[in-house]
Amino acid sequence: MADKIKSPAELLALATKAKEGIDLRSGAKEIKVTVHMGTCGIAAGARDVVVNFISEIADAKLDNVTIHQSGCAGLCEMEPMATVQFADGSVYRYGHLEGREKVHEIVQSHLVGGAPVSAYLIQSE
Repeated sequence: MADKIKSPAELLALATKAKEGIDLRSGAKEIKVTVHMGTCGIAAGARDVVVNFISEIADAKLDNVTIHQSGCAGLCEMEPMATVQFADGSVYRYGHLEGREKVHEIVQSHLVGGAPVSAYLIQSE
């Protein structure tokens, strides 16, 4: 059975956390991260990639990023994959994102620092 909310402060904390999750997945922001969640992506670990991006973006306190999910990108052999798109129209596709360390490096180097991570990059436009 779920814990009961015992005070208005606990309710406010819960509402704030929920709003942060909604903000991460909505609205037009400077950076859009799309994790490809086709059958091939899910089988390769895309669910963990989504969770890792959400966690890493929250840890980095980035408020200019949204997270999205899509179907197959047609590069099944590169799964799990994510596409990073910036407001200027530049697009970067990353592949083989197994393990939280890779997502951490992408968030820190590319989303925070502005430098794409060439080791995992499979396409940029």
